[in-house]
Amino acid sequence: MKLIFISGPSGSGKTTLSNQIKVKIKNGFVLSTDNYYKTGLLSQLLSKLVNGYFDRSISLNYKLLKKDFNFIIKNGFSIHDRTYNFEKKTINNFLNETNKINFLIIEGIFARECSNILCNQNYFFLELKINKNDCMKRVLQRDSKERGKTPKKAEDDFLKSWDIYYKKSKYKNIQKYANKFTVTKNTKIDQILKKII
Repeated sequence: MKLIFISGPSGSGKTTLSNQIKVKIKNGFVLSTDNYYKTGLLSQLLSKLVNGYFDRSISLNYKLLKKDFNFIIKNGFSIHDRTYNFEKKTINNFLNETNKINFLIIEGIFARECSNILCNQNYFFLELKINKNDCMKRVLQRDSKERGKTPKKAEDDFLKSWDIYYKKSKYKNIQKYANKFTVTKNTKIDQILKKII
């Protein structure tokens, strides 16, 4: 099974790119770190107390993500999908069996950390480098529709998120196992896919 990690700041198009790749390759499956935030009272409290909580690794349920990751690697299939509800701060689980997974894509702002923790084999690491203003426009649209935020709250959260992402990226190098690609607005994805496939 080939592993692809896709990282980038909020609004850079990680989910869009993941879905584009999934359409172009056969038997791909996406694990989004956005669907593995911690739940419960402690998480609700920390989200109010910790500045930029959802952009920091303390918010991620690594244990659950690792469980799903290891199951797919071991068995070659997945038995469910997970989605995180940002308004209720809960994870919804859906039974949905996906068989014959040949490409596992892990995408999200925590993909860099996940590649270091989860992976001890060769993998592909795609880092999105997109203009800050373009990212902010996407986040403002998304967060008002999907996360119930006001434009001001969405903008403030985005600016915090941007700073946190690039600050932690300075200290989180990817492993020797990685084949790294930088993805910009002008990158031709088909050329990268040829190298991956």
